[in-house]
Amino acid sequence: MFEHIHSAEDRGQVGIGTLIVFIAMVLVAAIAAGVLINTAGSLQSQASDTGTETQQAVANQIEVVHAVAETQSDGDEAPGTSGTTNTTSYDTSEFDELQLVVKKSAGSEVIDMTSLTVQYTTESGSTTLAHDSVYVDDEVETEPHFTTTAATTDSDPNSLTDTSDRINLIIPLLDGDGQPADLNPGDSATVELIDQSGAKFSYGVTMPETTADGQTVVEV
Repeated sequence: MFEHIHSAEDRGQVGIGTLIVFIAMVLVAAIAAGVLINTAGSLQSQASDTGTETQQAVANQIEVVHAVAETQSDGDEAPGTSGTTNTTSYDTSEFDELQLVVKKSAGSEVIDMTSLTVQYTTESGSTTLAHDSVYVDDEVETEPHFTTTAATTDSDPNSLTDTSDRINLIIPLLDGDGQPADLNPGDSATVELIDQSGAKFSYGVTMPETTADGQTVVEV
């Protein structure tokens, strides 16, 4: 039933063959273990990066504390009668600037306003705006843009460092050079702010149905 090996030479050859098979199995196991360790390390690194990005996206939040639409167009001077002062009237049916006062929420990291992206959406379409800090031949980039200014004396117009910082985020509504169209009474829009970590904050803009004669600023 079983083959018996009587020769010492045959026994030696079988022993060497068994040893070779054993060494090969050890090498295969070692290679497999190395692959598993590398894969586990890569997955751990990816999980760590994803966790950090998710944490930043959740923690980094911009808040809008106040918002107004303004008329920046020059007024038309109405002629006065004898003994009266000339008056200036404005076309308040069109508001050509949107201004948001923003701050960073508690727990957020420093938010770089120059890396911020603004997605401005109305029923007629959507426009992506970038910070106007990009210059071409010493001139302001004409691509769709927004500007920032310090709303308080201690604030940096280009970054939100402390929760006490306040920045004016200004969107020109020029209906030209790719800018969004002006706002009229009854209009609405959505402004989505996306910071350098990918965190998003949406703010709904709602214009009043009517505005008073000569009114140049409305809360939205």
